[in-house]
Amino acid sequence: MTIRQNILKMFYPLLMKMNGYSDKNAKILHNKNNILPHSSFYNLKSIDNSGSEISFEQFTGKKILIVNTASDCGYTAQYNSLQKLYSSAKERLIILGFPSNNFGKQEKGNDEQIAKFCKINYGIAFPLMKKSVVIKEPDQNSVYKWLTDPGSNGWNNHQPDWNFSKYLVDEKGVLTHYFGPAVSPLSEEIESAIK
Repeated sequence: MTIRQNILKMFYPLLMKMNGYSDKNAKILHNKNNILPHSSFYNLKSIDNSGSEISFEQFTGKKILIVNTASDCGYTAQYNSLQKLYSSAKERLIILGFPSNNFGKQEKGNDEQIAKFCKINYGIAFPLMKKSVVIKEPDQNSVYKWLTDPGSNGWNNHQPDWNFSKYLVDEKGVLTHYFGPAVSPLSEEIESAIK
């Protein structure tokens, strides 16, 4: 880890406490009416950080937490919480990390460097995807197009607010929640949503 990353990791608990009071970073959106998607989540595919294609059809029957990540962010220490969540619930939950450099240029590494950083510093065992664009731009990742387009997912148009924003898809491929970056992966809200 760089000196900056170590400092950010050390101050992460304080950052979470302070940001927990921010409406923007602690936002939670919920598909209260159980609106079904217009196009199937399971038709989506992505490229993992080693260059292999991942078909989302293989995740049928599990909940999926999709998180846009960055290695040099105040929220980077959430990797630790994400790994704890994954380890405790992997029989019913898959976590997919989507590294991006869209917020504050906080993910400058290439796919190999990102994977190494995550493995060495946080022991990440859940899949990481190829670094991509997660905000509405012409080259936006197709998964994030689906997550932020009500014409596809049925109800949500909310883009990630910052790094470590989280989207939850249920066992049937329905987008159920958006959790802002200040919502800890080990929060009561996320724990309750994945049960």
